[in-house]
Amino acid sequence: MKSYTITVNGNVYDVTVEENVGGVVAAAPVAAPVKKAAAPVAPKAAPAAPKAAGAAGGIKVTAGAAGKVFQIPTTVGQAVKAGDAVVIIEAMKMEIPVVAPQDGTVASIDVAVGDAVEAGAVLATLN
Repeated sequence: MKSYTITVNGNVYDVTVEENVGGVVAAAPVAAPVKKAAAPVAPKAAPAAPKAAGAAGGIKVTAGAAGKVFQIPTTVGQAVKAGDAVVIIEAMKMEIPVVAPQDGTVASIDVAVGDAVEAGAVLATLN
């Protein structure tokens, strides 16, 4: 964990940056100006446990960014080609399609619409 002091328009902010195991860096800025006080880091919510899947496939479809599941245009058993959207997530008011890395059949969908997902989370699997 590293601490930085940042001055914006004459206001001093102490910021603590923490590196997570997955390589994602999270910053927790202080909301109000402070004078050389350490900013507490809010504990990060644990990712939701994946839903039980029938027959999980060997090809993982993972989220490229953190966001919220916006739409699931595929169903289990559906054939997909490389580049087809399997799940669509929303991040910063943008819809981001998460595509099949190769041709296959959807073996499981491990998220539901509205679920919050972290970058790298397995959203679905293919056979």
